[in-house]
Amino acid sequence: MTFAIITHVPHTAAGAHYFAYAPYVREMNIWAKHVTELIVVAPLVKSERTAVDTAYHSPKIKFLPVDSFDVLSASGLLKTLLKIPTISWQIYKAMRSADHIHLRCPGNIGLLGCVIQIAFPSKSKTAKYAGNWDPKSKQPWTYKLQQWILSNTFLTRNMQVLVYGEWEGSTKNIKPFFTATYTEADKVPIITRNLKDPIHFVFVGALVAGKNPLYAIQLIERLVEKGHHVRLTLFGEGKERQQLEYYCSVNKLENCVVLKGNQTKDTIQKAYQDSHFVILPSQSEGWPKVIAEGMFWGCVPIATKVSCVPFMLDFGNRGLVLNMNLEKDSAVIESVLNDQALFDSKQMKGAAWSRGYTMDVFESEIKKLLLDS
Repeated sequence: MTFAIITHVPHTAAGAHYFAYAPYVREMNIWAKHVTELIVVAPLVKSERTAVDTAYHSPKIKFLPVDSFDVLSASGLLKTLLKIPTISWQIYKAMRSADHIHLRCPGNIGLLGCVIQIAFPSKSKTAKYAGNWDPKSKQPWTYKLQQWILSNTFLTRNMQVLVYGEWEGSTKNIKPFFTATYTEADKVPIITRNLKDPIHFVFVGALVAGKNPLYAIQLIERLVEKGHHVRLTLFGEGKERQQLEYYCSVNKLENCVVLKGNQTKDTIQKAYQDSHFVILPSQSEGWPKVIAEGMFWGCVPIATKVSCVPFMLDFGNRGLVLNMNLEKDSAVIESVLNDQALFDSKQMKGAAWSRGYTMDVFESEIKKLLLDS
């Protein structure tokens, strides 16, 4: 089977190998195990690989490079109009050659893929919508357009659309799905965390406004002011790093907040295992792997109620739901810091739930999707 991937994820090349953001590539390598050839349509950039990049494992891969684009400004829109014909042709060629078409959405390349797949109604297709599928949420118009096309069973035929969460009113081709990081073999016993000083929090994600890393720091600052011996370690890079470091310096938080930049999967795993809480005050998510990963290793999750997060946290039974109010949120966290039994209950419920979504289960579901296509 020839499997075509249409994605906006930037890639780099080294010899015959192609690299991209590791969580995405690890997932695509699962699909690739069950096909004979990969065709990848994606932006190819000239930059150094980072600690969070990894390579495709497929022995037979054809890469069709395209330019990235945006429609957020007048100049960007003009450049986009010039690029679209070439990008569309590359996508069309890949779809024409494929036995199975796989779209990665939401994204600008995915949007073009949504439109062009209409020309192939009889080919088997899947789309992974990795963003927030909640139809009531505020989304860019390009995201809403992708959701509309994918949900329209007249325009989009022979496709299963994988989304996070179950949403009322979904069409028959919308399939609630999940993602995973760890395997059944990774299920070692959870390390007991006593609520003794210091209490460790971990943030993993891009240091950008949408992830609200500053709010995570301010929560720790508020808990310190209330007399708690707490520590926060942030993993990730982004344009807000300098601002965050300045905030910590001005407010004398260097002893309780540490920024460690991008790190390897093993380093992040060790951080989860050593922490009491994983925190993600994000404005928008699909299926936040950081939360599921932290829960897998016994961290109690603290996250905003976006997308399927309330379901992941069982509406507070498996973690803490943020209201984005420092006083209220710090008080809720304090209620757990002062109650070992409550912490233990949330920890064990969270770990049991997360460990039901392993890579083994994920691969089994992928095989079913390909066999049904």
